Amino acid sequence: MTLHARAFPSLIVKLDEVDSTNAECLRRASAGERGPLWIAADRQNAGRGRSGRAWTQAGGNLAASFLFTPDCPLSALHQLSLLTGVAAHEAIDTACAGAVPGLRLKWPNDILIGRAKAGGILVETTTWSGTAVAVAGIGINIAHAPDIEGRSVARLADHAAGATADGLLAALDASMHRWLGVWQGGTGFGAIRNAWLARTGPAGEPLAVNAGLERIEGTFDGIDDGGALLLRDANGKLRRLTYGDVCLAGAAGSPAKGSGL
Repeated sequence: MTLHARAFPSLIVKLDEVDSTNAECLRRASAGERGPLWIAADRQNAGRGRSGRAWTQAGGNLAASFLFTPDCPLSALHQLSLLTGVAAHEAIDTACAGAVPGLRLKWPNDILIGRAKAGGILVETTTWSGTAVAVAGIGINIAHAPDIEGRSVARLADHAAGATADGLLAALDASMHRWLGVWQGGTGFGAIRNAWLARTGPAGEPLAVNAGLERIEGTFDGIDDGGALLLRDANGKLRRLTYGDVCLAGAAGSPAKGSGL
């Protein structure tokens, strides 16, 4: 285990291997840790994605989770997924000096290069003694692009040969603190929403969403003031979705599976 004291406000703990960086953060939260703290690992052997999906992490990639206590109403906690996406996009752009063409976000939690998955986000929240604790997990393919059945995948090394997990983590720490300052516990979500929309695909892009028992096809129409996906279906009806697996038209395979931390 390595402890890093940095110029940024967070403590960074690096582990050779862990079951899940999110799980390790949650264990530390249950023991009283409140952050800001990063847990990063070279390898994960039981990483988790959205809906409990399994996710393995090879050495040379980034697997890191940020533990902190957001000062916000419980109703605003769901906004942290989009905020983390904006911070991750900015951090990649910074660490790679803008050398990753087609870098973009896909609702609700994917980081893409073009139409290929390059990473993902898993935000989990809990409450201890009346205090909300959040863990924002981020996995990014740097040196390797793990196979995902039916999905195109990408890695940063194909665009920015000098990208490293340590450099990306330092950029992430700065970006997370900056965007949390903009967010201001939810009162500044409008700025987060605008920043997210500037980093995603265009309005009118064809999408399909698996939302539980229903598959909805249509076109992207942005996100609403609360962060829900707006999809205009084949009948022209505007649908508001708060959950679902999203597939871009023309992307390989079935709707996207979230990266795990």
